[in-house]
Amino acid sequence: MIALLALLIGAAVGLFLQPTVPVLLAPYLPVAVVAALDALFGGVRAGLDGAFSDRVFIVSFSSNVVLAVFLVYLGDQLNVGDALETAVIVVFGVRIFQNLAAARRHLFRA
Repeated sequence: MIALLALLIGAAVGLFLQPTVPVLLAPYLPVAVVAALDALFGGVRAGLDGAFSDRVFIVSFSSNVVLAVFLVYLGDQLNVGDALETAVIVVFGVRIFQNLAAARRHLFRA
């Protein structure tokens, strides 16, 4: 519940302040956001399953973001940045939908 409230407050502050992203970090922001959302929805799923651990959530959140950004950086260095960026977004996107499906099954007992 606290994580959801913090997410909503952060989104509201971001919309109000409209921060600018430095050009150097712009390619990494989308994958970092998708990786963070994967960890968030994984935490929601774990919470509904009764297996939520704040330590696991923090480690998952941090490692997802670092790994996603590193893969995009590696792709940029190898001149295949778009391909690796797409792969990272697809993988985390699939995981998000799997977590949402599991949460939906849990909530609606389906």
